[in-house]
Amino acid sequence: MEQYDTRGTPDPFTRSVSAFESLTATLSGTSAGEWTHAELEEHLDDTGRALIRQLLQDHLDLRAIREEQQARDATVARLVGPEGKERPWRETGHERWLACLFGHVRVRRVAHRGPGVCNVHPADVCLSLPAGRHSLGLRRLAVTEAVRGSYDQALEAIHRRCGHVLGKRQLARLLIAAAGDIDAFYQARVPVPCTRDMPLVIQADGKGIVMRPEALREATRLKAAKAAAQGRRGRLAPGEKPNRKRMAAVACVFDTRPASRRPHDVIHPPGGRTEGRTPRPGPKAVNKWCTASVIRPPEQVIADAFRQAHDRDPHHHRPWIVLVDGAHHQLGLIRAEAERRNITVHVLLDFVHVAEYVWAAAHAFHTPGSREAEAWAADHLTTILAGQAPRAADEMLTQADRERLPGSRREAVTGCHRYLTGHLDQLHYDTALEAGWPIATGAVEGACRHLIGDRLDITGARWGLEGAEAVLRLRALTANHDLDAYWTFHTKREHNRLYPSPDQDGYTLTA
Repeated sequence: MEQYDTRGTPDPFTRSVSAFESLTATLSGTSAGEWTHAELEEHLDDTGRALIRQLLQDHLDLRAIREEQQARDATVARLVGPEGKERPWRETGHERWLACLFGHVRVRRVAHRGPGVCNVHPADVCLSLPAGRHSLGLRRLAVTEAVRGSYDQALEAIHRRCGHVLGKRQLARLLIAAAGDIDAFYQARVPVPCTRDMPLVIQADGKGIVMRPEALREATRLKAAKAAAQGRRGRLAPGEKPNRKRMAAVACVFDTRPASRRPHDVIHPPGGRTEGRTPRPGPKAVNKWCTASVIRPPEQVIADAFRQAHDRDPHHHRPWIVLVDGAHHQLGLIRAEAERRNITVHVLLDFVHVAEYVWAAAHAFHTPGSREAEAWAADHLTTILAGQAPRAADEMLTQADRERLPGSRREAVTGCHRYLTGHLDQLHYDTALEAGWPIATGAVEGACRHLIGDRLDITGARWGLEGAEAVLRLRALTANHDLDAYWTFHTKREHNRLYPSPDQDGYTLTA
């Protein structure tokens, strides 16, 4: 590589050397000898960041000097822009600011100009400078901080590390831009292969997010406006947010190591377990992948989950288990997607939801919290786990008739009977336990709590549509442990968008 002649210019790192010598002089002085370790840390944190920023600035200035020296060479070929037109003129002294992890630095570069065409800056391509002021390192830090805490907390953490380089609205815009390539990333990513004896599990659920009025779905917005026109209620019930939420769809896909169990491994037998009967552990989820969206409809989120499952098992050699909470709309979407892909799926109802109905029926016959209620619920749940849900449903209804339960208590029993008989094709727990499949939707419910409850449902949060979608999808990406790989993918795509090359169409990025 040709060396640039810098003998006639002063040392470009003079200011960095001076700042370093000043720092060492301070640390070797008598006053620093009396500082506590905390005072030393604080001083080094502040001056050390300033030193690193100066090093970066000096390096950028050195590159500018070299570029300007090269621009004076008349033998260097003229630059041709992306549209194919030549830039015959070169103009030095063009500057722009860059907000980075160490503060603000100034980038000076040469502009190649031509009549009737925009300027081209080769240094921008070489440095892969962003379209805006904020560096990719700063954007990565913004994503890391903003997806795990509020915007105010994220800004505080960024300002502590980098100084005042970012505002709240800028932070929100950076997050929206950072999430723009997630779909392309997962379409290009190849999932981890797995053996055919490990079942493939799909779970789906939904959770509401409190939105600003303009971000609500139209039907919810009209209800909110109608309620406001009728007068504001003086007090809401605990946790109640009427007509203020927009439902987000969440889905997860994972492989599981099968673990065969018996009904009494799931439900404690009446009277407790004996010492000789140790409960067998349930199946464990591995390679869990989550997706979520507040903008896209539930059918698209479910389709994304099926696509992820198909990528893991393209030839359908493994059993596919779909766990649901019993919502008929959700069941319809799952069955439609399975039919569209010509896939046989084993649909199971979340056993926790079944247990809630059975416990409500138990409290209709016995005092809540009593041993009799516990034994009654355990007996019927064990029957259901053994694959005899119709018998359990008929027995509780017969008992209600025999004891002539009053209306309110009988309604709990009737509701449980209706729930069980309406989902008999999803209650094959005997097959699931023998095969070692999971029977509860704990994975997706945990994802709902983590992705939405721990961040988007914090006190006082009111979301716009684009901001909520960006944070939700970035949190799912982080939960999948894909942020590092995604950021490399996103950085390359961003560079190709800003600085397209003539041969760019000849290749594609892979995750």
